[in-house]
Amino acid sequence: MAAGKLKLVIFLGTTREGRLGERVAKFVRNSLEKKGKYEITMMDPAEMEFSMLKKPLHFYKDRSQAPKWLSEANEKILTADALLLISCEYNHCIPPALSNMVDHFPGSSFAWKPSGLITYSPGIYGGMRAAMQLRALTGELGCISVSNIFGIPEVHKAIDENGTALNSHMDSGLEKLMKQLDWTATAFKNMRSTNGVPS
Repeated sequence: MAAGKLKLVIFLGTTREGRLGERVAKFVRNSLEKKGKYEITMMDPAEMEFSMLKKPLHFYKDRSQAPKWLSEANEKILTADALLLISCEYNHCIPPALSNMVDHFPGSSFAWKPSGLITYSPGIYGGMRAAMQLRALTGELGCISVSNIFGIPEVHKAIDENGTALNSHMDSGLEKLMKQLDWTATAFKNMRSTNGVPS
């Protein structure tokens, strides 16, 4: 990994049939990989083994007994510099696949790093109701979200199946969010390396 790259974990928060989130995730990942500034890990509940939560990682008294994939995913979160949450809305709320995925890990794994919110919907609100709920969730996890939210209304008209942007708002919206997230992640990273984190 080149020096100075930020470790970024992207959470895709939907599993339902015909999900449009795959378009958003492809667009985001392709755009960020072109910049060459990030080491990206994608966490997709449709591809990973996040069944309905029964036993989160922190409920294992002996962590060596936890599933290997879960421990490895936790390590990616622990060592991340920043997090991105890509979310739609189910009944105007955070999709259960996203909250279920996050709840597999202790809050301490997310703490002392910033997050960015990307929300979308087929309608005109761009997932903003879920975004407001994610503000509260990220605050409680200790990975408070930066002020800018990248909302994508009428997502089916904004990105094609291959993750290609269909309007100029996509590039400018992602760039605005990432400027904030990059700056904050770098500041947090520098503070962690020089001062550690509060105990």
